[in-house]
Amino acid sequence: MANPVNKGEVYYNKEAYNSANTYLAKNQYSKVFVLVDSNTHEHCVARFLSKIEEPSAFEIIEIPAGEESKNLETCNGVWNALSELGADRKSLLINVGGGVVTDLGGFVACTFKRGIHYINVPTSLLSMVDASVGGKTGVDLGNLKNQIGVISDPEMVIIDSAYLETLPKNEMRSGLAEILKHGLIKDEAYWNKVSNLTNLDLSDLDEIIKKSVEIKSEVVTKDPFEKNIRKTLNYGHTLGHAIESYFLTHSSKPSLLHGEAVAAGMVLATFISKKLKNFPEEKLSRISSKIFDIYSKIEFEENDLEEIIDLMKFDKKNEHGKVNFVLLKDIGQPEIDCVVPNEVIYEAFDYYQNFDFS
Repeated sequence: MANPVNKGEVYYNKEAYNSANTYLAKNQYSKVFVLVDSNTHEHCVARFLSKIEEPSAFEIIEIPAGEESKNLETCNGVWNALSELGADRKSLLINVGGGVVTDLGGFVACTFKRGIHYINVPTSLLSMVDASVGGKTGVDLGNLKNQIGVISDPEMVIIDSAYLETLPKNEMRSGLAEILKHGLIKDEAYWNKVSNLTNLDLSDLDEIIKKSVEIKSEVVTKDPFEKNIRKTLNYGHTLGHAIESYFLTHSSKPSLLHGEAVAAGMVLATFISKKLKNFPEEKLSRISSKIFDIYSKIEFEENDLEEIIDLMKFDKKNEHGKVNFVLLKDIGQPEIDCVVPNEVIYEAFDYYQNFDFS
């Protein structure tokens, strides 16, 4: 089968569908399957199919929406559906959805019959700038984020910003957290630009999505298997993932979106950066104010913190039993593999909880 010029290439808007139709016509897959969740089945798949030249033979497979579905049990259901619907090694899986669908769908494709081709069509801001780029696929193990998976590029990524019109504001804010992170680890001018987007206008977003994809793609190209520089993309995620996992499994806690937890993680990591790497205090205050301006403060009780800190030992960046943080010497100057004493983490939570953003 012919492949695109560059496996994993990202295509945008009208050009994306032209490229997809050319690719499908060339490859003549035996069967094409479209993986959706209940939300994207309702709001997105009709638009996607309307842009494809011969979609009539596509089979739709639906999974429940939400992080709670990102597990091996859901994978098992999709593998069984593919098998029952006659998928073979020359079949194609197209993942139309947010990060849960693209992560899980990519993993299903990589493991079904030892690997079939797949295409990602991210429909949330978070998945456009993060989950769809870099080839990470996988699922959660219980409440532990992204513990099972492989790194494998899709055949192509189709980004159509029109899907964002279907997103609620909290999902848009969730995606913005990853864009803010790209600014903090890469480029202060970009941080200044994206941190002033009080109203997320779709015309602005096309340019911003492309820039964030470029930032992530540049890092991933240099370090596809996360041996060094790719770890910088986890800024705010060491504590952010632990917070997300903790809230996911405690029914008394409000549900948190990924970006909401990462936003808290970035405030915490920036405070730790000031303590351990002399990150400028004035910039810490500015970053914290901006994040609290966009995201509601998460309420932590004292007995939450020990469990959250304990969850960090499952972070995938850890080596030899040490919890490794990404910290900043300044905006655009990240350092990887930083070990942080627990007392500094508790100080960071104290800073977060008592920050005056009035």
